[in-house]
Amino acid sequence: MPKNKKTAKTPYLHYLILIIGLFYGCASIQTPQGGPKDTTPPKVLKMEPKNMMTNFNAKKIVIDFDEYIKLNNEFKEFSISPEQDKAPILKGKLKRLEITLQDSLEKNTTYTLNFGKAITDINESNELKNFTYVFSTGPTLDSLSISGRIKNSLTGEPELDAVVFILPVERDSLFGKKKPSIYTTTDSSGLYKMNNLKKGTYKIYALKEKSGDKIYQQVNDEVGFIKEPIVLDKNLDSVNISVFKELASTFRIIDRRLNTDGSISMNFNQNLIKPEISVIEPANIDAGKKVQFNKGNDSVKVWLNDLSFDSLKVAIKDQGKILETVKFTRGKRDTYTRNITISDNTDNSVLNPNRSLKIEFNLPIDKIDLTKVILLEDSIPRKGITIEKDSSDVLSYNVKYPWKKNEPYILKFEAGSITGIFNSKNKEINKNFKLGSTDEYATLTLNVVVPDTSKNYILQLVNEKKEVVIASRRILKSSSIILANYKPASYYVRIVYDDNKNGVWDTGNVSKGIQPEKIWYASKEFSIRPNFDVREKIEIPPPTP
Repeated sequence: MPKNKKTAKTPYLHYLILIIGLFYGCASIQTPQGGPKDTTPPKVLKMEPKNMMTNFNAKKIVIDFDEYIKLNNEFKEFSISPEQDKAPILKGKLKRLEITLQDSLEKNTTYTLNFGKAITDINESNELKNFTYVFSTGPTLDSLSISGRIKNSLTGEPELDAVVFILPVERDSLFGKKKPSIYTTTDSSGLYKMNNLKKGTYKIYALKEKSGDKIYQQVNDEVGFIKEPIVLDKNLDSVNISVFKELASTFRIIDRRLNTDGSISMNFNQNLIKPEISVIEPANIDAGKKVQFNKGNDSVKVWLNDLSFDSLKVAIKDQGKILETVKFTRGKRDTYTRNITISDNTDNSVLNPNRSLKIEFNLPIDKIDLTKVILLEDSIPRKGITIEKDSSDVLSYNVKYPWKKNEPYILKFEAGSITGIFNSKNKEINKNFKLGSTDEYATLTLNVVVPDTSKNYILQLVNEKKEVVIASRRILKSSSIILANYKPASYYVRIVYDDNKNGVWDTGNVSKGIQPEKIWYASKEFSIRPNFDVREKIEIPPPTP
């Protein structure tokens, strides 16, 4: 009998093993990996009440999407126009967005709910940009629109994701703390369009911002504007705006520090014209200081011969006027480390044959012992090298020698050959380079024709990305400009209409209603090849209105 029972249980045991095997087998199945990345934002499937509805009287709006959503920075991104004292409540859950209206609605009014970039999918955070929901509490919808393009005033390139907004003239407050309720953002071509606008008179602005709060922050943001109010009584297109970085109206030190080598550095929010630095307390420390401003005069580094002070007061001046004084303190046990380093003006260790070799130290140098400086030409020691201090630069020296084309050079500074401030000494430093061939460089000759000899112009050669000025020449009349010995590359030529004749491009000022000086780009990209003399004619057009 026991034997029969055991036999009877055997089939059940087999079934149990089979079921367990299937369970674990199924559990090991995984979602296939790979495939194209999802780049599509959520799509609206249904809206209740429907979008663009008239005679609206609902308290809640429900929007269904084709995928799971989440809300991102909705307090910054979402707005309702006209504004309400009690903002709507947004709630995202699964594939649904619910908007609860807390405040009462005005009669016969068109409302626009702008979600900016607040709605994204839950997996890849793809943004549903410039999504709006519009309704009217009356029988008709406001239907006017404004469209145009936003570009950068310096590069002329379109601005992506610039914020464009309008403010009723009676509430024009660009410098306020509230974000605009009527806005949109630009696409990759810099194009924008604002729809369902009410008839009225507005000021229009564009922001290229960093914070994303749609509030103009002069320190970081670029801004553009139309000076005169626009009267909106019909659809307006080609309302184009150029954004620019505004100069700070009030001088401020944005960063200051006593560095680990004992130097003082400061960064400013303005480009100074004729800057000076003086130590006013203790006054005796001012003598013998060494000062290095950067090219734009918006930062400075100061080295003092005496670091025995507990506290130090420094004055920053421009054109003889004190802008600000700042205090530095140091601990009695503070120690400083000074490692002497060298940079040079070679390009990938190749010296332009039309330029002298220039070296720059990281701190002021008191003495260079030439007996400990060795020049190797193709591994052979050579004499006749001279190193002279640059009279216009605290940190730079010119190295002179009859360099030979394509010969490999090693400029060796033996340990202790350089004596820096506070008797600091260098470790061994080697600079490897060669002299480039004149055949590797090119010349661009531009025959420039000006439209008006009573005006001033500035011709600038800029790099392919239009970000760096390679060369700059003032133009007062039609003439031939020779830009010689430049590295083969692609360049653009741009013209600054120098309205105030000061020789530099001047930016705009919003509060004064001043636009930046206009810039025109020659349509052709200049590709310079080695050992070529490129000649082109540049006819400067009159500035556009």
